Amino acid sequence: MAKRRRDSKGRVLKKGEQELANGTYRYDYTLKNGKRCFKYAKTLEALRQKEDEIVSSHAYGLRPDADSVLLNNVADMWFALKNGLKDNTRQNYRYMYDYFVRDDLGKYKIKGIKHSDVLSYYNLLLDERGLKQNTIDNIHTVLHQVLDLAVQDGYLRTNPSTNALRHIKQARNTENEKKRALTREEQDIFLNYLSRNGKYHHWYPIFYIMLNTGMRVGEITGLRWEDVDLDEGFISVNHTLVYYNHKENGRYFNIHTPKTRAGERTIPILNGVKEAFMQEEHFQHEAGIKCTAEIDGYTDFVFVNRFGNVHNQGTLNKAIRRISRDCNEEIIVKSRGKANVTLLPRFSCHSLRHTFATRLCESGVNIKVIQDVLGHADFNTTMNIYTDATKDLKKREFKEFDCFLNDDGDEDE
Repeated sequence: MAKRRRDSKGRVLKKGEQELANGTYRYDYTLKNGKRCFKYAKTLEALRQKEDEIVSSHAYGLRPDADSVLLNNVADMWFALKNGLKDNTRQNYRYMYDYFVRDDLGKYKIKGIKHSDVLSYYNLLLDERGLKQNTIDNIHTVLHQVLDLAVQDGYLRTNPSTNALRHIKQARNTENEKKRALTREEQDIFLNYLSRNGKYHHWYPIFYIMLNTGMRVGEITGLRWEDVDLDEGFISVNHTLVYYNHKENGRYFNIHTPKTRAGERTIPILNGVKEAFMQEEHFQHEAGIKCTAEIDGYTDFVFVNRFGNVHNQGTLNKAIRRISRDCNEEIIVKSRGKANVTLLPRFSCHSLRHTFATRLCESGVNIKVIQDVLGHADFNTTMNIYTDATKDLKKREFKEFDCFLNDDGDEDE
């Protein structure tokens, strides 16, 4: 029987264990791919603790080399392997990761990242760095996919970011917040104010068209006159204008095809939309405004500022905030202290698209037609809007019905 190896203290060494000349210990093991790996420790006890971790990793199907891999290493692999992303989506993902994650959570060893680490990181971004919830949502979109790859490649048993975003929203009472469409009354207040206010009247066409076509911001800002057929009565959506505002690369525009095939579509032109296009054309002619922008070979954009340059989401949302502020101030002054006056809520360009979708649902338009007009690739996206809209409609209708039942009317004498 072969004599078993012992260390300087007479302790029997297991297979792969070795005491080095300087009194430290090494464990030698081989991965499934044949690569030899080593673990070092100052004591035999510490070495065997590391051995137990390796055995545990094997039991769970994890890679023993996981403790030498950083989150950044997996992220770089994910970006290299992730195909099928639009260039603007890839750049936004890359920006979100590099700017917010790489120098922070990205330096953590992948094997050691816990659910609590992700929660603490999101809270740090919200509380100490002052990021908005939408930004955290975007960061989570990238981080969750990177950690999914870590699970699939055997670095982790489970994804530590799963449900982290939901926990944050629950703790901050934002879990039940949903995209809110303008009510019909709010929509009318907004458009009526634009139509009669000289200061903001030039914004009427673009916001009216957004409210009555459901076009995305990049689709409306990138719309060219050749995409609008007033005679046949349709808008061709075949590209989108993307605006970048990155710290490293500065501000610039690009033209991209729609994210999905469903995004490339035609939208029927309503009478009011046709009038709004004609109003925009007349306004630019009277003001001597001409499109001077040329982006990736595209020009002759419909909606431009007084310098002939295209708009972006930021400028449109700022305009909405100013218009809403002044409109509400006017309503408050005219109400003379009356209770229950309707004011415009805080909303954005995307709210206009959501409002259009809600009006379509309320009016009973076929759900497949709504999906096609909005350019939704996922039917569930349309269905969620439809469900919310019809639920709210039923509540209003039953409220009126309840009032009818409880109103005795005038009694005849």
